[in-house]
Amino acid sequence: MTPTADLDLTLRGVAFAAMGTAGQRCTTLRRLFVHESVYESFVPRLKKVYRSVSVGNPLTGNLVGPLIDGLAYESMQRAIGEAKAAGAAIVGGERVAIAGADAAFYVRPALIEIDGQTATVERETFAPILYVIKYSDFDAVIKLHNAVPQGLSSSIFTNDLREAEAFLSARGSDCGIANVNIGPSGAEIGGAFGGEKETGGGRESGSDAWRAYMRRATNTINFGRTLPLAQGVKFDVD
Repeated sequence: MTPTADLDLTLRGVAFAAMGTAGQRCTTLRRLFVHESVYESFVPRLKKVYRSVSVGNPLTGNLVGPLIDGLAYESMQRAIGEAKAAGAAIVGGERVAIAGADAAFYVRPALIEIDGQTATVERETFAPILYVIKYSDFDAVIKLHNAVPQGLSSSIFTNDLREAEAFLSARGSDCGIANVNIGPSGAEIGGAFGGEKETGGGRESGSDAWRAYMRRATNTINFGRTLPLAQGVKFDVD
């Protein structure tokens, strides 16, 4: 998130990408880098969203549903504990009691303000955890953004055309999907979906979708009356 970002647009994009599907989507937003010039005006608003978002059965209108099981809950709590030990400030993360759902694991999404990118931040945790890191230099934060083993989806919120183009360029995001002013969990199904690094493995949908429905064959046709041979070989027969 750069100094020129639209705060309202960014707030909606970040909240959806970080908390949608209870943080258990492959494109869930895990790290949020906020420029120091807008940090104090943006992060308190984001904290308010985290404290007020509805948690419960999504079939009854709640925005955040349950974790898949107890192991996911334990993994989330372990990550929160590691961040707390590193001195992070944490909002949320606690289990939420839902009437009639004692066996389910509902949790309030966790917003974690942390200094620097620790090993915990770099590790993928399929849970509603968002690490917030303050930055000052654009080039330095791009390097930090790329310094993780995952590389599926990424996004930048900015109204600066130069920064947007830099993010999309070869020296910018190294993810398979790079978005501008839309979260990493946006409407990417219209494009070829896939990642790089540990989240690599080709593309699907979009411009690559047709390949799944085709049987491809290589054809050659000789329209002459002689038979050209490879590498200039002469092979004469009577």
